[in-house]
Amino acid sequence: MFRYTVVAIFKVFHGKAREVDDSLDEFVGFPGIHYNLFISTKRTLMKTKKDFPEGMVPLGKEKFPFHCHPGVACYMTCCKNVDMFLYPYDVLCLKKSLQISSQQFMEQYARLVKGATHSYFPSVMLRLIDDETRACPFLQEDGCGVYPDRPSACRMYPLERAVDRSPEKGTASDFYFMTDHSYCLGHQEEKIFTVKKWIRDQRLDDYNLMDDLWAEVDTVFSGNPWAGEGSGGPKQQMAFTACYDIDNFRLMVVKHSLLDRFAISRDQKRRIKESDIELLKFAFEWLKYFLGAPSSLIVK
Repeated sequence: MFRYTVVAIFKVFHGKAREVDDSLDEFVGFPGIHYNLFISTKRTLMKTKKDFPEGMVPLGKEKFPFHCHPGVACYMTCCKNVDMFLYPYDVLCLKKSLQISSQQFMEQYARLVKGATHSYFPSVMLRLIDDETRACPFLQEDGCGVYPDRPSACRMYPLERAVDRSPEKGTASDFYFMTDHSYCLGHQEEKIFTVKKWIRDQRLDDYNLMDDLWAEVDTVFSGNPWAGEGSGGPKQQMAFTACYDIDNFRLMVVKHSLLDRFAISRDQKRRIKESDIELLKFAFEWLKYFLGAPSSLIVK
C-alpha cells in the first residue's frame, strides 16, 4: 500500500522559517499566513491532545473572537514582510482574478524554493515587493486587491489547519489551531466565530478540498518518482506544468488526447474542457497514474 514518507514541520514567521519538530505523525498541514505545518506518517497515529506540541491545542467546537477590518490599528500589517507558500489552486484562482495566463502569473508573482516538506519537488512562494516593506504585490492602499480570490493562507488566518491522513482510519480528520501574534489586534474584536462558521465565512471549503488533493500528489513526489533523472528533468517539468501551469497543461491534454485514454464519462469530459478547476483535479489524478501511484483513472 502506498504510504506517506517522512517530512518535517516548519513554522514560518515574518521572513524566517525554522524547523520546529518532527514528532507529529500521520498529518499534513496547511498554513495560516505565518505558520506552515507539514507533518509526516512515520510511526503511529496521534490519539490524544498530549501528542500535540506544547501550546498547540485543537479548537474543536470552541468559540473565538476575531475580526479583521480597516478599523483595527494593525490593518494590513500581516500583508507585509511575510513568506507565503502558494498551492496549485491558489495560483489558478489568482491568475483568473488577474486575467492573465498561469505562465504569466508564475513569472511575475511567484518564486521557486526548495521543497518545504521534501527535496524532490520545488515549492512555490509569493514574490513580494522588493523594497523595505516586503509587501504582498496585491496590496493596495485600501486593502487586498484580489480579496475574492485571495490564497488559502490568507483565508485561513488566524487559524492553522492540520489533517490526519492515517490510512488505518480510512478518512481524513481536520484539526484547527489558533494563532496568537502580538501585532494582530483582530483577536481583541468582539465578533465571535466557531471553526465551522469561520470556514463558511471565508469560503474555505473549496480551498481545503483542492489543497487536500494537492497534498496527495505532493506525497507521491516525496517518494522521488523521477527515476534518477534529477531536479528539473522531463518528468518533473511535466509534473510542474500540470500543477502550476494549467493553461499549458490544457494544451498538452488536447495535443496528446489524454482524456480519450481513460474511461471518463462524456459529461465529465465536458466539465474538464470547460473548467480549470476540473482540469486541475484531472491533472492530479493523471500525475498519480503517470508516476505509478494509485489513481482513480481507469485506462480504456
